[in-house]
Parts: sequence; structure tokens; C-alpha cells
Amino acid sequence: MQIKAVKFRKDGFYSQPFVFGGEEGMDKFDKNIRYRGSLQNYLIDTGSEVILVDTGLPAGTPEEVPDENSTLYTGKDISSYMEAFAALGYKPQQVTKILLTHKHGDHSGELRSFPNAKIYVSRDEIGAEELQGLDNIVPVDFTDGAYHNFPESQKIADGIYFIKAKGHTNGNSIIIVENDGLFYMLHGDITYVDEALYENKLSVVFDDKDAARQTLDRVREFVRNNPTVYCGTHTPQGYENLEAKRVMDLDNPVPTVLAQVEFTEKQATGKYVCSICGYIYDPDENGGIAFEDLPDDWKCPRCRQGKDKFNPA
Repeated sequence: MQIKAVKFRKDGFYSQPFVFGGEEGMDKFDKNIRYRGSLQNYLIDTGSEVILVDTGLPAGTPEEVPDENSTLYTGKDISSYMEAFAALGYKPQQVTKILLTHKHGDHSGELRSFPNAKIYVSRDEIGAEELQGLDNIVPVDFTDGAYHNFPESQKIADGIYFIKAKGHTNGNSIIIVENDGLFYMLHGDITYVDEALYENKLSVVFDDKDAARQTLDRVREFVRNNPTVYCGTHTPQGYENLEAKRVMDLDNPVPTVLAQVEFTEKQATGKYVCSICGYIYDPDENGGIAFEDLPDDWKCPRCRQGKDKFNPA
């Protein structure tokens, strides 16, 4: 069995208030500390199946133009998700299953590009706008009982388990792959950066804060009791851990390397991109109302995050 990262954005950042401030408040942390950001999803080649964990941003999603006040930035395009997938040597027709951690567009963006795949997703997530019109969805009900300290799971294939991990969204899930004595935890947004796992901090993005805390507690307990390679979506630490087969040790964190950020002048288009779910606000499709003129309490229509989670496109 092989696990590979599908890398499609690099050189992003996530501010400390964003990744640590979910319970104590963003004002308790230093906005000038920015952790490294990226975007990648994962591919599992079992030898008989090609299984994807999430499917990136949709083609054509514009890059963001961050400034000193941006709380997060998903990074510069390396390529589109589909180009990154093809660069690993696979064709869309080979993919048999897609395991969706949650609905947000940076995880579900190219679901429609894999015609032969069954899309496994928590039943609690299937009403999401991003999943409408798909006829190959397999709702997961987590009927296989407990997996270690996680109360609800579903076995997908030998050594591959779909785990209920509610919090970030109400249908959030994680995937654990057992291979050669290690447990590879492929997750969407349990944490955005590994520093939050070490420091036991919630990000500011969740549908259910109490459930997100319970999930993070379970993840940390699992990591303490099992040799776990922790593979996230939003930080290069995810694929660095994978490539090094690095087992997480919560008592001995990997030294932090902060993002090297240079803000450059770019011509903005008037559009704005939600850095949480990829939603694009286009004034031309909203009565000509500029993003800056929207009320301060306006929310993203998809993920319900505030204006501060948007960057100019």
C-alpha cells in the first residue's frame, strides 16, 4: 500500500489567532505569528484500488491577494488539483472510491471529475450544497462500532477506516490507514497546523465547538497510544510527516518553522475568496455590491464564516 500527497498550493500561512483562538478568543494570540500553509489532499494506492481522500479546489478558483491583516492565506497555485493528481501517474477512471472528510470546497472541489468513483461521506454531510446533483454518493452511517478510542467507524477496505469526527463541520470525518505498523491519520481540518495539535488548541472554524473539542481530545489520545503519522491538508507538515514517516510525539514537538511572508502588490479583480470553503464573492452576481460594502455581520453563504476569512482574488 502506498499513500501519496496531491499537492496543489504552496507558500500560504495561517495566523496564530486563527489556528489557536477557537476557545480562548483570537485576541489572546499574536497576529504576527504566521505558520506555514499549503494545500494538499491524499491518494491511497492499495495495489488493487486507487482511493482518494478529498478532491481539492475546483478548477479556476482564483488565487488570493493577502495583506498584513489577513488571518489566513491558502497559498500560490502549484497547479490545479487535477493536474497535481495526473502528475502522480494516475487517470481519473482508475479511482474507485473517494473518502470525503467534509463538504468545504477545498476538499470537495473536483468530485465530479471521477466518473467511476463512489463518494463516501458522512450521512450528516450529504445535504450540503457542494454535494448536490451527485448520484454516486454512499452515505456513511459508521455501523462498524468503535475503532480504538473513537466510538463510531466504518471499515472501507482492509486497513482503511472512516472515523466520525464531528466538530469542524457537523459531518466531519477522518481516515486512518494502517500500514507497516503505523497509523496514517489523513484529516481535513482537525487542526490547520501541527502546532495546534501539540498545543491542544482549536481553530476558530467549527460548526460545533463542543464536538470539535471532543474530537481533538480523541485525536490526541489516539496519537499518544498509537504510532501515528499525522497528515493534514493545510500545512506542508502534512506531507513532510508522510514522506518522513514521522510519528507524532506530543511531548517532543517538531521545531516550528514560521512562514516567510512577503506582501506584494497585485491587481485585485473585485472578487473575494473565502479561505475556508473556497466560495467566490463576485459583485457582478450580487447586484453590483462591492465586498467592502457588505454589512460587517455578513456571512459566507456556504460555510457561515465572517468577512475576515475572505481575501481579495
